[in-house]
Amino acid sequence: MSIDARPTETDETSIKGQDAALVALLASTMAPHWRPLALALVLLLATASLNVVPPALMQQAIDGPIAQGDPTGLWPVAALYGGVALLMFALQYAYTYFLQQAGQRALADLRTRLFDHMVHQGQDFFGRMPTGDLVTRLTSDIDTINALLSSSAVTILVESVTLVAIVGVMFAINWRLALLALAVLPVLALVTRYFRRRIRSSSTGERSALARTSAFLSERIAGMTILQLFGAQPASASEFDGYNMAYRQALLRLRRHSALFLASQEILSSVGLALLLYGGGQGVLAGWATLGTLVAFVQYTERAFQPVLRLGEQYNAVQIALGAAERVHRMLHTMPRIVSPASPMILPRVRGAIELRNVSFSYVPEEPVLRDVSLTIPAGQNVAVVGATGAGKSSLVSLLARFYDPQQGQVLLDGIDIRRLEPGALRRAVAVVPQDPVCLSGTIAHNIRLFRDDVSNAAVRRAAELANAARFIEQLPGGYEFEVLPGGANLSVGQRQLLALARALALSPEGVLVLDEATSSIDSATEALIQEALERILRTRTSVVIAHRLSTIRNADRIIVMHRGRIVEDGTHESLLAHGGYYARLHRHQFASQV
Repeated sequence: MSIDARPTETDETSIKGQDAALVALLASTMAPHWRPLALALVLLLATASLNVVPPALMQQAIDGPIAQGDPTGLWPVAALYGGVALLMFALQYAYTYFLQQAGQRALADLRTRLFDHMVHQGQDFFGRMPTGDLVTRLTSDIDTINALLSSSAVTILVESVTLVAIVGVMFAINWRLALLALAVLPVLALVTRYFRRRIRSSSTGERSALARTSAFLSERIAGMTILQLFGAQPASASEFDGYNMAYRQALLRLRRHSALFLASQEILSSVGLALLLYGGGQGVLAGWATLGTLVAFVQYTERAFQPVLRLGEQYNAVQIALGAAERVHRMLHTMPRIVSPASPMILPRVRGAIELRNVSFSYVPEEPVLRDVSLTIPAGQNVAVVGATGAGKSSLVSLLARFYDPQQGQVLLDGIDIRRLEPGALRRAVAVVPQDPVCLSGTIAHNIRLFRDDVSNAAVRRAAELANAARFIEQLPGGYEFEVLPGGANLSVGQRQLLALARALALSPEGVLVLDEATSSIDSATEALIQEALERILRTRTSVVIAHRLSTIRNADRIIVMHRGRIVEDGTHESLLAHGGYYARLHRHQFASQV
């Protein structure tokens, strides 16, 4: 299997525009923490100023006491040298502490901001974004930005200020030696420009390859039961080898560019030092420089190129971090398609009347799932929707809960277009029990009230009793305080389904109840419990039951039959059987297969 992780080349103008957007993202993230950041910058400037003192003291020692043969004159210089070193140590610790404090707080804010942005996306977003990719952006990408703010940013700020201070002092002391020492800097700038786009592009490719690998692993590990049941381990391992190979190639491409860049910097710094030694030696012999000045300039040059080399090393980290930040930036600028209206309407009391007016909907353009569907459900009516797989039944549920918006037509609740309602309020009025119930880690009570502090313990218990879930809950160790494993791994499918029904009743005590094939994957005993619960619940509220087993909906007030995205029949169980149409054929086929 061959998977190409090679990134698409982008031009310099595009990269500059991206860099500006990413710098703006990081700046907005750091802005709320400006106080410790400002204090760190003041300490950093003080450290950079002191960094030019040791070579100057060395020059004074050589041209003064050493040249004059005065050993007693060395003591003050040595003491001052040691004091400066201790003070620099204290300042470095202080500015690093405050920079870390600001950076870690900012990153915690960014991770929360990204997660909050994700949870407000619509179902279309989660349908097209692999789970592993989302997890990578919240973990690995944020950690890479963390390395930028906690390590690279500190180094870049310190070394940049130090470089400016050293260059200024060098020109103030002897401009000829300064020109010799810094002659290779323009060449170094050109080399940096050359490698800039290559490292950035390679970094983006590496992060994308890692995200694809993570997404693959997340999917395969979650579906390990299927792989083992059908002996698909070798094929899956072979497919993973393709993703792993693509990631390795992307990583090697990044490392190759980084290694060439660092090697070029080392060579240029050695050339610069050689020019200084030759030209400076000639200057000492000619008399326009002293030996102490030349020794000081050797130290200044090393201290000047040390920041340049460190900046070069950090340049790779910065480009990698900017690649990660670019992915986070794109995620933060992915706007949800389902948004709350500017002035949402309020339903004072939910009656539960539903109307679909000429609704057409498709997940993929030119592939309609619902075709010009019109339907009216009066408040309090119990409606079942049946049809073959792909008829559009679950899409109807998604539109009622506004997981998606139709491309044409309107969906109304109590005469109000649901696009004019706040999504949270709508979903409290339209409770959905999905076909595959989801349980979170935490207690049974937590799974029923689901972060809603306004749902009391009494309401939790009442919902469980209505859903016929109280019986199995009370038999668990700890009852409502029983700890559920992630995904409900320590509960049966039927127990999870009863829990999902109890959750819907607790969080939406009135309004519309929608069951999306809620009994399709459970045993007959649990199905009987749910049917008994529904008989009590559905007397007082509107319900839409998506059904696979026709035996469960024969007592519905009304049965809607869908075929290829259209409503083809509408009536009671008896009238539809008497009609002898599509429902009758479904009924005959299903019950014949059970004989």
